[in-house]
Amino acid sequence: MIRMNAAQQGGVAHRILSRAGRAIAACSLFGAMAFGVSDAYGGDVRTSFDGDEGGRSVFVGALRQASPALFEMLDERSSFLEEAAAARPSAEELRASLALSEDYRGSFSHGPKPAEYQKYIVLHDTEGSADAASVISWWDASGNGVAAHFIVNKDGSIVQCVSLDEIAHHAGFGDTGHNAAFGVEDESRDDKVGTTPIGDWASDYGMNSYSIGIEMVHRGGEGDYPEEQLQSLDALIAYIDAYYGFKSEIIDHKAWRTGNSDTSPEFASYFANYKECRAHEAP
Repeated sequence: MIRMNAAQQGGVAHRILSRAGRAIAACSLFGAMAFGVSDAYGGDVRTSFDGDEGGRSVFVGALRQASPALFEMLDERSSFLEEAAAARPSAEELRASLALSEDYRGSFSHGPKPAEYQKYIVLHDTEGSADAASVISWWDASGNGVAAHFIVNKDGSIVQCVSLDEIAHHAGFGDTGHNAAFGVEDESRDDKVGTTPIGDWASDYGMNSYSIGIEMVHRGGEGDYPEEQLQSLDALIAYIDAYYGFKSEIIDHKAWRTGNSDTSPEFASYFANYKECRAHEAP
């Protein structure tokens, strides 16, 4: 099995796809002429073998003989795509690579969150130095149902508290108008157990139903985020992307609710990279 890093895959893809793109355009022109579209003057340019699969095969065979380089590029592109797909780790493989444990508690789950509702990954700081186990115990003891899907410890270990297919109360109320701005709704999937309105200025409540919450053990002003923690966050985001089969938009909590401390100023350069390339370091 061929293994390539992201930079290698990108370079090969650019080279092959740009060449193949020109080849496909040429093929499209021949196909349009052969299989029936209007010409520049509106006339019908259908051939005598329109609708005849045998005729189409003859045409393609002749085109392959006439333009072997074109089909070589197409075959090369197809081979690359197959190799790239085989080299891409599955969600299960990515999850297995994480230093991840589970601590699910009934008070943390607040309704179903099928994949079609997933839109955002919301990053938080715990605003404390206590590890994930202590944070989880505090959440559970508080009785207000607050939790995130994941907590990433400073040493890179991760604890999952809520299934990706369930709603967690991590984002709370957002600025008035943010439901519309973020394309989310305050609807019946969220049981809203333990929620308390905080004022007219922050009356929108929809983010929890459309997002995954990740807490990082960190307090603003107390130093940088350890490399182990950031690398684990990289890997966790890659797993979430693979699990859903698409890339959710990455935001921090203060984007949803103005004035919130998540994430700290020490995270600013990392956050820019996560928005751009979904990792704490730019490639």
